Amino acid sequence: MIEVLEHTILDSIKLLPFLFITYILMELIEHKAGEKTEKIIKKSGKFGPVIGALLGIVPQCGFSAIAANFYAARIITRGTLIAIFLSTSDEMLPILISEGAELGLILQILTIKVVIGMAIGIIIDIFNKNNNNKNKTEEIHKICEHEHCNCEEEGVVKSSIKHTAQIFIYIFIITLIINAIIHFIGEDNIANFIINIPVIGTLIAGLIGVIPNCASSIILTELYLEGIITLGPMIAGLLVNSGVGILILFKVNKNKKENLTILGILYIVGITAGIVLDLLM
Repeated sequence: MIEVLEHTILDSIKLLPFLFITYILMELIEHKAGEKTEKIIKKSGKFGPVIGALLGIVPQCGFSAIAANFYAARIITRGTLIAIFLSTSDEMLPILISEGAELGLILQILTIKVVIGMAIGIIIDIFNKNNNNKNKTEEIHKICEHEHCNCEEEGVVKSSIKHTAQIFIYIFIITLIINAIIHFIGEDNIANFIINIPVIGTLIAGLIGVIPNCASSIILTELYLEGIITLGPMIAGLLVNSGVGILILFKVNKNKKENLTILGILYIVGITAGIVLDLLM
């Protein structure tokens, strides 16, 4: 265990400068484009799923939470909301960047999420007859993610330090658990288990994605980078995951049946995409 702990500490510390630089850049994007993004998504209309999916990949504080509030107020359609939820990656992008993942891989993952988000969003809006915006309201409470609260008020540097510290703690704990499991069970045994029953692995990854917290996207990304899961299960979990967006939806949207339907759609789309990817690759 001492060897595992030392390995985890070294691996985690190496990421710190890269995480900090990544979050500095993300905060700059958020401070420059945050309000513009909200205005664009409000005015997206029938092009909502397309615009929402594209905006969803841009690292922004609490964008999925904002989308949930907009949907509850019927400012955006169900298809737009689901397109945003499917394309947003929570902490996946900063983890991949800080771990030095190849640009081609990052672009491949983002493209898959955007294309699926657009396609599913458009299909849902075509078949959903309750997409009228007659009940628009300006009473929109912008609830930000728990770990991203007051990010607009704190300034770029302070907010970046806060985000880096929080994600560093998550990474350290998750990496320690993963390293311990690999050490005691063996990477080959774990990989063989997942390869032999790939559908089960994808179903489990989808369930991890349901967790309304940045931890789920970190877990899935780290498992992929460690070679424990393949691209299919990771994509499955990341498609289902929307940060705390789904949690905010259950808080602000009174129709619980509708909320469960949206969560069900995310899960079905995620595991289907993951299984198909594994079959194709």
